[in-house]
Parts: sequence; C-alpha cells; structure tokens
Amino acid sequence: MKYLILIKSNPEWSAEWATFTPEQQAEGMQLYTKLTEELQEAGEYVDAEQLVGPEATRTVTVGDHGPVASDAPLAETKEFLGGYYLVDVASFERAVEIAGRLPEASWGGVQIHPILAYDAAADTSVA
Repeated sequence: MKYLILIKSNPEWSAEWATFTPEQQAEGMQLYTKLTEELQEAGEYVDAEQLVGPEATRTVTVGDHGPVASDAPLAETKEFLGGYYLVDVASFERAVEIAGRLPEASWGGVQIHPILAYDAAADTSVA
C-alpha cells in the first residue's frame, strides 16, 4: 500500500538549520540520502521532494472571475509543509518505521497518510 509521509517544518527549525556548519548540514542531509537509497534498494521508494517555504506557496480559490491565487493564510502559519516521501510498503507499521527515521519525527513534525487506491478502469460512474 502507498503512504504519503508529510514532513512539517517551521521558521524556528529553519533558522536553527541555518546556524549549522556546512559539515553539520551535510551530515544531516546524509540521513535523507541514506534513507532514500535504502528505500530504493528495497523497492519501496516512489518519490520524495523538499518543498519551497510558505513564502512561495499560494492558495487557489475560484470566484466569479475564475481562479485566484493568494498567499493567505499560509504565509502566516507557524508550521508549513517542508517535504514528503511517497512510499509503497507492505504495512502501516513499515510506514511508521520509515517516518520514525526522519529527523523531524523527534520534533513531532511527521504525518502519515494512507493513499486511497483508485482503479479508474473499474469506475463506471465516469462516462
């Protein structure tokens, strides 16, 4: 089953990261690299990305004049989505194990979302 592991961040964590030496930052990034390589070798890796911060995030709403992109309310949030892993694993327990290896898990910054399996070929409601 596929799971989306969301990695949250906040301005304080980002500011702390900026104080690390280049060596400390490289060591921290190595944790993600190692996890990604292990997931790829196990055939469990689907995708993973780091996201740009909330200053570049926009919320889209549709009004009378079509879609409108705005920066509210995300620009004012204390936490934001910093990245994700999309994995295909045998069990929820395995997804928890993977999420627990992310540094953000020690700060409470990781969520796991099961992906709903949808078979478009079996959907007869769409003509």
